[in-house]
Amino acid sequence: MSETRKISILIPCYNEESNIAALYTAVKDMLNKELSSYNYEIIFIDNFSTDTTRSLIREICNRDKNVKAIFNIRNFGSVNSSYYGLCQTSGECAILLYADFQEPIELIPIFVNEWKKGYKLVIGIKHKSKENLIKRLMRTLYYKLLKKMSEDVEQIEHFDGFGLYDKSFIGILKTLRDPKPYIKSIVAEFGANQKHIFYTQQKRRNGKSHISWYKLYDDAMLTFTTYTKIVPRIAVIIGFIVSFFSFLLGVSYLAIKLIYWDLFEMGQAPVIIGMFFLGSLQLFFLGFLSEYVISINSRVMNQPLVIEEERINFN
Repeated sequence: MSETRKISILIPCYNEESNIAALYTAVKDMLNKELSSYNYEIIFIDNFSTDTTRSLIREICNRDKNVKAIFNIRNFGSVNSSYYGLCQTSGECAILLYADFQEPIELIPIFVNEWKKGYKLVIGIKHKSKENLIKRLMRTLYYKLLKKMSEDVEQIEHFDGFGLYDKSFIGILKTLRDPKPYIKSIVAEFGANQKHIFYTQQKRRNGKSHISWYKLYDDAMLTFTTYTKIVPRIAVIIGFIVSFFSFLLGVSYLAIKLIYWDLFEMGQAPVIIGMFFLGSLQLFFLGFLSEYVISINSRVMNQPLVIEEERINFN
């Protein structure tokens, strides 16, 4: 390895004033101690923070010209911001690291060592986690469902983007024209020559998470509607089966009524139950199909991933 090789560290952030300074110090100390033979750049991409995060990043950039910053004009979401930020890195590899200290920075030298062996992607897998138990269980269920329902792409469980990306893979990211990219599934689909490193996810060191349940749902639906086809196909199959048995039941009911006109009376209960059952099925599948329509609409609009307000130290 040449000593002139550069490593990029990308840190997406939003309202992380309690973590930014400590994270910068920890990352820089680690780079100087463990990876001193490499040049480096640290890029903060800020998603329109409303606290003092931006002013803290400005101070760091003024002191250290190896630190760069991208300020977005609004919050475009962590998915878009991370993807866009990776495409702005200039190193021969880029490491995506979140600003909440939940991913151990001690893994970065391990990632780089595996990269030196020839792996193009070295990704962190949350084998264990100290996060909220309910959130952990729901996340596990989500990954299991996605893995079962995804037909063409073998999804990676408990991978949230933390890892090392070779510049050749970032070149692939730059060629994709998807206004709603999902880096986790893109890694699963296009990422060859991978190495998985298992780790225990920590609790946030300071502050609280700004990712709401609605945002988690939005990210989940993005993946389902992009990489699965099974739900609309289940809707077609169930619709056919229910229609077939409804036809048989209708013919049978008519025959019984004709034969036992005065003796047979079923009442209205079966009709009401059947209406509620079919109605609930229709609402469920119409709702899920609408998610596909939303996904298609966002891609047809072809809006930019993010719009920058300012760049610092990108000379």
